[in-house]
Amino acid sequence: MASAPAPRHRYTFEEYLELEQVAGTRHEFYDGEIYAMAGGTPEHAAIAATVTAILARQLISPCRVYSSDLRLRVLATGLATYPDVTVICGPSERDPASSTHVTNPKLIVEVLSKGTADYDRGEKLQHYQRIASLACVVLVDHESARIETWTRVDTGWKQAAFAEGDVVALDAVACTLAVTEVLAAGRDA
Repeated sequence: MASAPAPRHRYTFEEYLELEQVAGTRHEFYDGEIYAMAGGTPEHAAIAATVTAILARQLISPCRVYSSDLRLRVLATGLATYPDVTVICGPSERDPASSTHVTNPKLIVEVLSKGTADYDRGEKLQHYQRIASLACVVLVDHESARIETWTRVDTGWKQAAFAEGDVVALDAVACTLAVTEVLAAGRDA
């Protein structure tokens, strides 16, 4: 007689919040599962910091840039995560179940890594695209030396790719990113 696999424990969002309060590492929460987030490299951290600095210099009130310490909840899907860089325009709206999680980003930047690139470009991007306030997702891929944007348009989402020497116009927040400047941060780390 074959044995059945042990049933998985399904966590509530409240249990996830309790874990995050005491955990030494960050976790994502989705569909009752808690996933440890991979640690970043110096290159990853340098690129995220550079993008944060570039946006902070250009943003006009009421828009503000936030680091990866910001907790985001996608109410439409229940995903709770920590984007690398987030821009919110106007007051932050909080998750009714957690005052530490915001729900209304205007722009999200993810710095890709080998281990998470497929997830960030696929399932995670699909979660982000369900956020009503979100106008643009920026994916920085220092391995292939390019930046991708996913911009909300009337018919859905439009993807564009940019290489060294290009300037990315982030119309949703009236800012630009020079690809060479962003990628150089990763090379110098």
